[in-house]
Amino acid sequence: MILEIDNVELYFKEKCILQGIYLKGEIGQVTSILGSNGCGKSCLLNIIFGNLKPKYKLIRLNNKPILKPLYRTKLVAYLPQHHFIPKAMKLILVFKMFNINWYDFIIYFEAFEIYKNHKFGNLSGGERRIVETYIILRSHRKIILLDEPFSHLAPLQIETFKNIISEEKHQKVIILTDHMYQHIIDVSDHLYLLKNRHIKPIKDLKDLEDFKYLSTGSLN
Repeated sequence: MILEIDNVELYFKEKCILQGIYLKGEIGQVTSILGSNGCGKSCLLNIIFGNLKPKYKLIRLNNKPILKPLYRTKLVAYLPQHHFIPKAMKLILVFKMFNINWYDFIIYFEAFEIYKNHKFGNLSGGERRIVETYIILRSHRKIILLDEPFSHLAPLQIETFKNIISEEKHQKVIILTDHMYQHIIDVSDHLYLLKNRHIKPIKDLKDLEDFKYLSTGSLN
């Protein structure tokens, strides 16, 4: 499966946020978007998902235009920056609701075994992020959109999720963004830089310094 987003133009009132955006994701390849805070990365993911309507966009799946929002196709799962699981729901019910195996989860995150019957809202912010990121990654959807999946996580937890992403990419289109650029670089097959309303494919990591996203010497 190949997902393409083309000619995206987004305005908030008279201000242009995104212009002429083209992005491609495909099964077997992790596609990542880098960019400074407020540059429009989250907006772009929301446009792909279908809950933000730009002035113009064209979305294609395997070269066929998709005219309705992707979330209506049941092909896509989206991890937003905010929590989306009800606070009052017990953890074991969350996994049943999303049809995700609880016992597989605690193989990766053993410390959660004692939380099986805890309410989601009783977990810390980082713990909630782990649960939500895992559920989205392991969902049975073919397109996975991740908005800052590594936020609020400890280094070991980030490494675990990088391994899960590497596993899941073989059967899913994965598009993600995060401000933790080194982790993004590690896990990605294709990199894009979103800057000044436009998006640039990154063929060489030194381009990130040339485009002033990273300071000179950051990659040494």
